[in-house]
Amino acid sequence: MSNLFAIAYPDLATAQAVRNEAVGLQKQRLIELEDAVVVERREDGRIKLHQQVSTTGAGAASGAVWGGVIGLLFFMPIIGAAVGGAAGAAVGATTDIGVDDDFMRQVGQHLQPGTAAVFLLVRTATADKVVPALARYGGRIIQTSLSAEAEAELKATVEASRAQAAPASA
Repeated sequence: MSNLFAIAYPDLATAQAVRNEAVGLQKQRLIELEDAVVVERREDGRIKLHQQVSTTGAGAASGAVWGGVIGLLFFMPIIGAAVGGAAGAAVGATTDIGVDDDFMRQVGQHLQPGTAAVFLLVRTATADKVVPALARYGGRIIQTSLSAEAEAELKATVEASRAQAAPASA
């Protein structure tokens, strides 16, 4: 079972840096992510989701390939690719993988304008390596799917990691 972590940051750049760090940790096999999304609350109050993977683009590419193949069967590969690409993009735009977009928008409404949050849906993680790597960016844990005790322990671990990192950077 996966766990959800939502962490607020003072700006979009920091939130994006944290997501990039998490993706880098995944390449090192220290964390396994199902989804990693940055939610930005713009100065005008609007919520913008910065998805890691575009399902619209992936759907369009897949649809174009399959449409082209089917079009070859009927001697109309270009028309088949165009129709398949459009259909794939439409299906991709309506597909939601990972964290629910509506839920992220609702949580994003509680952010201050000009701030952002990272939503990480984590399958597995090597906590003793991942927590210190992400804790150095600061942030405030705003939501998790952990039990109350596990969440309190995580917050204490994050604070301890920050305290250890502070003298090293000073």
